[in-house]
Amino acid sequence: MATIVIPTALRQYTNGDADAHLEGATIGALLDTLTAQYPALRKQLYNESGKLRNFVNVFLNDEDIRFLQRSETPVSDGDTIFIIPAIAGGKAAAVGASSGAVAAEELTREEFRRYSRHLIVPEVGLSGQKTLKGSSVLLIGAGGLGAPLAMYLAAAGVGRIGIVDFDVVDESNLQRQVIHGTSAVGTPKIASAKARILDINPHVQVDSYEVPLSSENALEIFAPYDVVVDGTDNFPTRYLVNDACVLLGKPNVYGSIFRFEGQASVFWAEHGPCYRCLYPDPPPPGLVPSCAEGGVLGILPGTIGTIQATETIKLLLGIGEPLIGRLLLYNALDMRYQEMRLRKDPECPICGPNASITQLIDYEQFCGINPQTERGETDRDISPVQLKARLDAGDNLVLVDVREPNEWEIGRIEGATLIPVNSVTARASELSTADEIVLYCRSGVRSARALASLRELGFRKLWNLRGGILAWANDVDPSLPQY
Repeated sequence: MATIVIPTALRQYTNGDADAHLEGATIGALLDTLTAQYPALRKQLYNESGKLRNFVNVFLNDEDIRFLQRSETPVSDGDTIFIIPAIAGGKAAAVGASSGAVAAEELTREEFRRYSRHLIVPEVGLSGQKTLKGSSVLLIGAGGLGAPLAMYLAAAGVGRIGIVDFDVVDESNLQRQVIHGTSAVGTPKIASAKARILDINPHVQVDSYEVPLSSENALEIFAPYDVVVDGTDNFPTRYLVNDACVLLGKPNVYGSIFRFEGQASVFWAEHGPCYRCLYPDPPPPGLVPSCAEGGVLGILPGTIGTIQATETIKLLLGIGEPLIGRLLLYNALDMRYQEMRLRKDPECPICGPNASITQLIDYEQFCGINPQTERGETDRDISPVQLKARLDAGDNLVLVDVREPNEWEIGRIEGATLIPVNSVTARASELSTADEIVLYCRSGVRSARALASLRELGFRKLWNLRGGILAWANDVDPSLPQY
């Protein structure tokens, strides 16, 4: 009997089960048994032609089955199979200072005192601290992962830190983005982060890029930096960061988080695989929920972010064994780390020998995203004010809340029925095609998915509440708590 470990992102399709103990001679047989036990899971793992999706990897113990016998890989009693969907080795030489790095001048007397605990570590010492002072790191994002990254890299004495971010501090950020404080709410994250960094270490040069990262500016922004650290929360930017790093020959320190689980690795095409080697294609839009929709334990980005900071320092100093060719998995609930071996894909379209991608592309198009659907908008939108007017007029509308039960407890629109988004198809018989149905969630994204699912089943009288219950609280019922 083998054990299949179900990641948090897919447990919504397994009734919350975290693992399954099944009999089977091969990976394919085990997955067939698993998806027969949990039918809703099959669509997430396999495409219409019955092949494993490119954004889902399966590991037997610590080996990627793509480099074994794929679905025909034999399984023995006691083996563990890991399903690893996309969620957002060896010692290498130091990356070295780039042309844009801060000059590695001598340390001042104050810096000797500041870095004294580094100076007495043989692997760092005076020469290593000078190297850090002359190094440069670019952080993509000043959010959950970027917060611990920026603070620890500044404290460590990295001489030049660039930050790319185009967002403002919101109260909901403060649960995990510890670089920002209550007084910074409403201000640009990049300004708040810079102020905190300089308070930690005034010897650091902070470069601010308060612009959306795009194919037009990424290469220019990345060029002066030794290491790029990926703290993004969406797939278009994640693939953009990967491709720009490959084209420029720079290491990409990767991290991603969801609820209680995190991933970390170092993608450096000159020394090992890149992100596309692990995930050739992104998941369809809306399939993998963001932290805004699925939530995240506030401490989790601190754990993964400090791992990324550690890997960055190791790369700059050329010490230890960076996570090149290794994927580190962290489960906070089990307090368990696991490591998977990664291999370079010889057919990778960006870092393989016959690369077809030689310049940056349109990453929103690549990920199947358009701005309207990304915001949860549909051609059947109804605003909170419009909905309130129709309810007051006595129109016969059926309200369906597609959030999770724990969100339902926070607050709801009076008269609504709870049908979580992943149960909408299974419970469609509870609804009537003759009724006019208004679907809502937190912000409109999940309800747009639910609307599309019901359309496939023949429902036509459907509305999506634009902006979700957050917009309802803003425009109609301010007594509802916002979260």
